[in-house]
Amino acid sequence: MPFSGQWMEYLRFSYDALTANKIRFILTTLGIFLGVTAIIVIFTAIQSINSYVEEEFSSLGGNSLYLSKFPWVITGNYWELRNRPEITLDDYDIIKDKIETARWISPQIEAMRTIEYRNKSLQDVLTIGSNEQYVFTDNADPDYGRFFTEMEVYRAHPVCVIGQNVREELFGVQDPLGKRIKINGYSHRIVGVLKEMGSFFGFNLDNQVIIPYTTFQGISHHRRGITIAFRTEDPAMLDDLQAEIRGEIRRIRKLAPAEPDNFAINQQTMLTDFYNNLTRTSYLVVFIIGTISLIVGGIGIMNIMLVSVTERTKEIGIRKAIGASRKNIIMQFLTESITISSLGGVVGIIFGFLIAQFLLQQIKLDATVSLTTILIGYGFSAFVGIVSGMYPAYRAAKLHPIDALRYE
Repeated sequence: MPFSGQWMEYLRFSYDALTANKIRFILTTLGIFLGVTAIIVIFTAIQSINSYVEEEFSSLGGNSLYLSKFPWVITGNYWELRNRPEITLDDYDIIKDKIETARWISPQIEAMRTIEYRNKSLQDVLTIGSNEQYVFTDNADPDYGRFFTEMEVYRAHPVCVIGQNVREELFGVQDPLGKRIKINGYSHRIVGVLKEMGSFFGFNLDNQVIIPYTTFQGISHHRRGITIAFRTEDPAMLDDLQAEIRGEIRRIRKLAPAEPDNFAINQQTMLTDFYNNLTRTSYLVVFIIGTISLIVGGIGIMNIMLVSVTERTKEIGIRKAIGASRKNIIMQFLTESITISSLGGVVGIIFGFLIAQFLLQQIKLDATVSLTTILIGYGFSAFVGIVSGMYPAYRAAKLHPIDALRYE
């Protein structure tokens, strides 16, 4: 018999056996179904969240470094970090002319302020004081209007660029260019409106106002630490830029070679590396949960297949008496076992994706299931079918035809 014909025969035998015991078949596949569903749900959720996080982190800019007091990911003693000296505008004034690798450098002072226009006000608006190069270091391109100039920064002109949310809340359909808003009680003229930026981990990036840092100093009543952003045109130069920044700030602070850094140089990869470390643990948990469920399902399949071998002893004897080899018997029962587990796996993949899609919609994320996830889910189920069916198939193949025919 041709090879393909043999497989069709094995599948027909499997179909007949499974449809003859529908309830037993459904209960047997339940363990595989639950295991694969758990794998697909969590893998799909993790992949969708990964896509969201990568998109969020990309807004920071891959070519930028940020010099600040604290690292973005705190793994050491917070109280030691808290005692570090602040990064100051004096540091910026010294370092801006020393760093040659950076194409753009901008100081950044931040505070939450109330913004007013006539009888309207908007509270807790992120107000950033920076220079004209902020548009490049932080991708702050105006949607219309312009960014403030180097001369406006130098002369501390009361000008500002506003985010889309500020424009909508205070001006509605009006054109805000040229109009004046009050920031902390001080009047500023709007020269530009930023492009829509969306949110970053729940923080509305459109709810911000950017003014010259020299102007910010005039409306702020206390000194505060700043962040200094550096951007290079070539991502391959980031390591050189980081080394140059570290060397200059250590020289400014007169740190001895053996002394540790008392500042942080942050970049996008710090957040992605930290997040990836977290997701590795999640993947391990998924693997353990799925493996336990599949082992339970595999034990169920093995038990049912052993029962099936006992029930079909006479059938096995007849097949062997008319010429079926041990290999034929093994393949018959292995095909049946793999069919049971594979069907459970396919249904688990479908239900897993639907459940993941429903859950992710609740947190406003799109469900993205990759081919790799599907192959992992199906591969697990097929592997369990093979392993679970090996012993019952071998036991069936060992039956002597005479003894099998006599079995009642």
